[in-house]
Amino acid sequence: MYLGKNLKHHISTKRQEMIDLAFKKGFTDRETVECSQELDDLLNLYNKVTSEKIA
Repeated sequence: MYLGKNLKHHISTKRQEMIDLAFKKGFTDRETVECSQELDDLLNLYNKVTSEKIA
């Protein structure tokens, strides 16, 4: 479960980074969009890891 908790921390940190960027640079700024895509990757990984534990 360590991996899941570690991922949750990274997800939370990346989410806050994205929110901060969106308010500073705009929601469609390249850096904000890239951060959002990184968050998507983390969320997809978390879903994969947690669904494998259930199955």
